[in-house]
Amino acid sequence: MNRIIKPARLLAMALVVLAISAIYIVTLYKLQVVEGEAYYAASHDNVVSTDRVPGARGSLMDRYGRVLVENKECNNILLDNEDLFYTEGVDPNASILSLVKLIREFGDSHIDTLPITKEAPFEYTSMTAAQTTMLKAYLNDKGLPESTSAIELLAYMRQRYDIDNSYSSEEMRIIAGVRYEINARYSKGFNTADYIFVEDASMDLITTLMENDIPGFRVETGFVREYKTTYAAHLLGMVGQIFNEEYDRLSKIGDYDMDALVGKDGAEYAFEGYLHGESGTARVTQTAEGIVTSRVYTEVPEPGDHVYLTIDIGLQEVCENALNSHCTEQNIIREANRKQYELYGGDEETLNKENISGAGAVVVNVKTGEPLALASWPSFDLSRFYEDYEEILETENDPLFNRALMGTYAPGSTFKPLTAMAGLMEKKIDTDTLIECVGVFDKYEEEGYAPQCWIYGKGLHGKLNVTEALGHSCNLFFYTTGDLLQISAMAKYATLFGLGESTGIELTEDKGVMSTDALFQKRYGRDMYAGDTLQAAIGQSESLFSPLQLAEYAAMIANKGTRHSASILKSVRSFDFSETVYEHESAVLSELDAPEYYWEAIHEGMRGVATQAKYGSVYEAFLTAPYSVAAKTGTSQLGENRTNNGIFICFAPYDDPEIAVAIVLEHGNAGSEAAPIARQIMDYYFTFKDSTAALESDSTLLR
Repeated sequence: MNRIIKPARLLAMALVVLAISAIYIVTLYKLQVVEGEAYYAASHDNVVSTDRVPGARGSLMDRYGRVLVENKECNNILLDNEDLFYTEGVDPNASILSLVKLIREFGDSHIDTLPITKEAPFEYTSMTAAQTTMLKAYLNDKGLPESTSAIELLAYMRQRYDIDNSYSSEEMRIIAGVRYEINARYSKGFNTADYIFVEDASMDLITTLMENDIPGFRVETGFVREYKTTYAAHLLGMVGQIFNEEYDRLSKIGDYDMDALVGKDGAEYAFEGYLHGESGTARVTQTAEGIVTSRVYTEVPEPGDHVYLTIDIGLQEVCENALNSHCTEQNIIREANRKQYELYGGDEETLNKENISGAGAVVVNVKTGEPLALASWPSFDLSRFYEDYEEILETENDPLFNRALMGTYAPGSTFKPLTAMAGLMEKKIDTDTLIECVGVFDKYEEEGYAPQCWIYGKGLHGKLNVTEALGHSCNLFFYTTGDLLQISAMAKYATLFGLGESTGIELTEDKGVMSTDALFQKRYGRDMYAGDTLQAAIGQSESLFSPLQLAEYAAMIANKGTRHSASILKSVRSFDFSETVYEHESAVLSELDAPEYYWEAIHEGMRGVATQAKYGSVYEAFLTAPYSVAAKTGTSQLGENRTNNGIFICFAPYDDPEIAVAIVLEHGNAGSEAAPIARQIMDYYFTFKDSTAALESDSTLLR
C-alpha cells in the first residue's frame, strides 16, 4: 500500500520552513539590534506635517467637449524661509542668487513680479492689477509713500536686505525681487501665502538642486493651468492668487485657502463657483533632506466641476484667423499704397486711408442666441500672458481689448432694418409705401441741414418700397421714415432688439448706447435736433453698439422677433463626468410680435444685398456659396479725413436661418469689405455642422 505523505517530502518541507524562519530571524536581528540605533535616529529626523491639498480646478470645454483649459499636476519649488534665513552659516542672498542662476541654466525661470525693470536704469514697468495690489501693500507695510520711485525702492531694499555692494546692479535686482516676493505676502492687505519660486519645475532641475545640497527650498506638488488652444484668449481668462478682498467675498460661498488660485477674468472668473475645488488635508512624512516618503489623505480634496461653453473652438479659430488674415493683408496693401504715393503721387484718398486698427467677429445660434464664436483682433497668447505682458502692452492696437464685447461702434446702415420695422409697426409706412429718392432730404434746408443720399452725384434711386430701400440702402427712404417716427419710437425698438442693452452674457461687456433726447441732455444739455434724429435713423448720431449686440440683433431679425440671452454657459458636469450639474435652457429677453409679411419684407431686402451685383464684394463673396444668405452692410462715418468703420451683419440659410454673423472692421472703409470674412466663417459652419452635432449628441469628450 502506497503512503499518502512520503518521509522524504516531509523532510524537504521542514527544511524549507526552517530556512525561511532563519532568514526572518537574521533580518529582524539586523534591523533591531545591529542597525536599530541608526533607524531610530533616522526616524527622529523624519518630519511629519499636515498639509492642505488643493482640490483640482475643473476644466473649460467647448460645446462639443473639446478641452480648452485644464489642470496639470506639476512640481513647484518653494522657498523654505526657515532653512534660508535661520540656518547657521547660510547666506540667504548668496543662496537666492545661486538658485536663480542654476534655474536659468536649466531653461526654467523663477517668479518675479516686482514691477521694476530687470536692468539699469531701473524704472517701474506697466503693472497688472495683481502687481499694483501687491506693491501698494508692500509700500504701506514698510511705511514708504506710494510716490516712492523705482530707484528709491531698490535703494531701500539693498539696505533692508543687507545686499552687499559687491553684487552688480542686475544681481541686486534679482535678490531684491525674490526678497520682495517673500515679504510682500506678509504685508497688511495681502495674503500670507507661500511664495512659489518656480512653477512647474523640470525634474532635471529638481534633481540637480537636491544633488548639490543647495539650501533654502522645498518641492511640493501643485496644479498649473494648461492651455490646449491658442485661441479665445479674450474669453477664457486667467487665474491668479486670491486677494484679500476676493477672499472675503469668496470664502462666504466656498472653502478657499489664503493662497488659492482663482479666476481673475473671462470664463475663469465668471464660472469660478463651478470650477473651484475644495481643499483637503494630508499627513506628509519627509526625510531630513526633504524627500517625501509617504502621503496619507486625512481629508480627501474635492475637485471642481467641468464647464462647457457654448463656443465652438473650431469656428472660433476660423473667425480669428479670417480677421487676422484680412486685416494684416489690407494693412500691408495700404502701407504699400502710401509708399507708392510718396514716390509717384496719385490719389490723396489712398494716402489718407488709415490702417485697420482692430476688428471683431461674432457668430450666434439664431434659434437660441448662444454665441458660437466671439473673436477679437488683434489677440495674444494666453499661455504666455505673464511672460509676454510688457510686449503685449507695447503691441500696437491694444491686443488686450476685447472688441467683440467691449468695442462699441456706430452701426451705420445695419441699423436700417430696425428703422424699417419701427416704421412698419408704428404705421408710419407700410410694405407698399413708396418714397422717392431725390438725392437730398431738404425738409430742414432752411434751418441749414439737408443730408444727402449716398448715391447723390452718381444717380438717384427713384421710388422705392421698404424692401427695395433696404436692398439699395437708400438714405432718403430712411431719413423720411426716421423723421416720421422721431427718436423716441426708434429708441423703443432699439431696446426690443437689444441695441444698447445687456445681452445676458456672463462676461464683462460694454452695453453701448442708443441716441435719445435723454442722452443728448446729459452730454450736451439739449434735446436732439432734427438732424440728429435723421442721422440716428441711418445708424449714425451718438448710437454705439457692440459686435455681440449686432449679432444678436441680426439673429432676432432672422428668427422673426425673439431675442435670446447670449449666455456662454452651455452645461456643467462633475469632475468624473458622471453627473450633469447644470444644463442651460434658452432664455428669452424680449419679443416683437410683428406680422409675418413685415418680417418677409425685411428679409427680402437683406437678401437683395447679397444677390445684387451692385454690392460688389458682397455679391462676389456669396455668388458660389452652396447656401443662401441675407445681409446688410454698414459704413460708419468717423469724420473728415478719417477712414470709415466697416460693419456687416448677415444670417443663413435664408429660408431657415441657423446662424447670424456680425463683423466690425475699425477703419475697414466699408461694410462690404467684411463679406469675404463672413463667407469663410459660414463655409466652415455649414461644412462641419453635421459632424460636430454628432459629437454633441454623443456627449463625446475630445482630448
